[in-house]
Amino acid sequence: MGFRDIINSMLGRSRMPEAKTERLFAISTAVVTMEMNLNLKPSSVAGICFKSMEMAKYNTVKEEIEQLLKFSTKETGTYFNIEKDEYNFLWVVLKDNDFEDLVTNIHMISQTLIEQGFGKHILCAVYRFESNGPVYWIYNFKQGSYYPFAPQGKSNRNNSMEFRLKSLMEKELPIEKDVGKWYPLWSMPF
Repeated sequence: MGFRDIINSMLGRSRMPEAKTERLFAISTAVVTMEMNLNLKPSSVAGICFKSMEMAKYNTVKEEIEQLLKFSTKETGTYFNIEKDEYNFLWVVLKDNDFEDLVTNIHMISQTLIEQGFGKHILCAVYRFESNGPVYWIYNFKQGSYYPFAPQGKSNRNNSMEFRLKSLMEKELPIEKDVGKWYPLWSMPF
């Protein structure tokens, strides 16, 4: 803990944790179990969300991400779009029929943001699945863990399904144990 950290702690301020990417790839193998045992099919859509930043920094980061994705998507055929949601969070939305390409591109974007010094700005990665309606697996970069989100309508969620998914997938995915950190993401652009 450095001097600045001590002062911030004394003043009641805490530092935002850096993004944790080491367990991001766990979903690559868990998708097989989800398809075979839970009838959850990847929907070909994923996204990564991060906090807004100063316009000059945002433009630089956006350009770098777009250049990397243009290069990456030539080989994979992944479609991407960068947009803001109603709360002014930035999203890179990816579309690809190959789930591995989605996971790889999410990792590449997160690494780019970390290398540019924006690791604290990364919030989550979201993978959409289909069952009887959409089901999302959300990776919280601050916690380094996943949690399910099963929306029902515009502002309700299927808690019983979420707890069932937790119990069935916790051996394969690093599931967030504190359900108070299972934040619903109602304003996702996909």
